[in-house]
Amino acid sequence: MQSGLILYAAEGAVATITLNRPQSLNAIVSPMWQELRDAVAEANRAPEVRVIVLEGAGRAFCAGFDFGTQGDLGALNIVQERWDPGADMIGVTNPFDAPVPCFMSLWQSPKPVIAKVQGWCVGGGSDMALCCDLVVAAEDAQIGTPYSRVWGCYLSAMWIYRLGLAKAKEYALTGKPLTGSEAAEIELINRAVPAERLDDEVQTLAEQLAKNPSSQLAAMKLVVNQAYENMGLRSSQVMGSLLDGMMRNTPEAHAFVDKAMSEGVPAAVAERDGPFGDYSQRKNSQRKNSQRKKSQRKKKKKKTKKA
Repeated sequence: MQSGLILYAAEGAVATITLNRPQSLNAIVSPMWQELRDAVAEANRAPEVRVIVLEGAGRAFCAGFDFGTQGDLGALNIVQERWDPGADMIGVTNPFDAPVPCFMSLWQSPKPVIAKVQGWCVGGGSDMALCCDLVVAAEDAQIGTPYSRVWGCYLSAMWIYRLGLAKAKEYALTGKPLTGSEAAEIELINRAVPAERLDDEVQTLAEQLAKNPSSQLAAMKLVVNQAYENMGLRSSQVMGSLLDGMMRNTPEAHAFVDKAMSEGVPAAVAERDGPFGDYSQRKNSQRKNSQRKKSQRKKKKKKTKKA
């Protein structure tokens, strides 16, 4: 954790791991995933810690993998003049250093992990959050996998295992995002709360869990995890990671990256998401409508309280 990309702090029974690239919406670059794994190990070594909270600094949880510069693309080993599928296979399945195995340290941690999600939680960021045991999001958070449209494939498979078949297919094929409220409604995540209550809600939940013995928490987590691993979670992750490598090397994927490198990431993203009018390409009218509905809900709650 020497790079400062991941921060670790512990207070009482709760350890907090913070993704710390707020100027880039905590987009993932090397060695963030390795340092995340190390921070999880640190929390598990501390006998006083019983619960871990994973959060993002600033206004977003995580905007996915950062492909905004040549350096970041090179660090992920995803831009090559000639694709080497063998090297790519080793790179994405390496149990010690590949992103998904490092994200899975959250899943494997004997101590439960709560993801606190605000703002953007997309792409690899959503994979990371869904590897946690419990996910609490702001109602207006944006959760999705835009890579479903071009240049990627489900990595952690958590979108599949957390949803039923109908919704898993819908979001796999469309790549459309959900608000925190929508994600809670279809049970992709545990709950959504107003943004101003997010910190308190997660703190309260962490303190509640911490009242249980560590061994009890570990046992209950293990029995649930084992059931999902018996359903093929690990093999789905291997397949997803391998397919992700293939989808990063289709003609459409190369065109996407070429546009990002020549005209900038915003231009590539606009071409990808513009036809759908979502993610960063949401029209101002849609944003205003969303804000108006949020304001109306608040007024309705106030009237209900007065009554």
